Amino acid sequence: MTNPGRPDADPADPGLPAGEREPDAARRPARPMIERIGLALVATVVIAVFVALGAASFVSGDLFLAVMAAIGALMTAWAGGRTLIRG
Repeated sequence: MTNPGRPDADPADPGLPAGEREPDAARRPARPMIERIGLALVATVVIAVFVALGAASFVSGDLFLAVMAAIGALMTAWAGGRTLIRG
């Protein structure tokens, strides 16, 4: 195990305290723009499926399923947006 006080300590070492470790996202290179756009398009298709499921559920009177589909659509939009923006 490395000593956090040493200048050659590895910041990714799991033995370091949580505040001194680098998050995984800081070490990963950004995805290429074409990959980010492709993932956002896949997320858009999944959002459309969730919206259609929610609309059909609402019309048929199953409000619980409609709300759950809406939550799924929002969560997918959030993840897709973060993928597109953050990379």
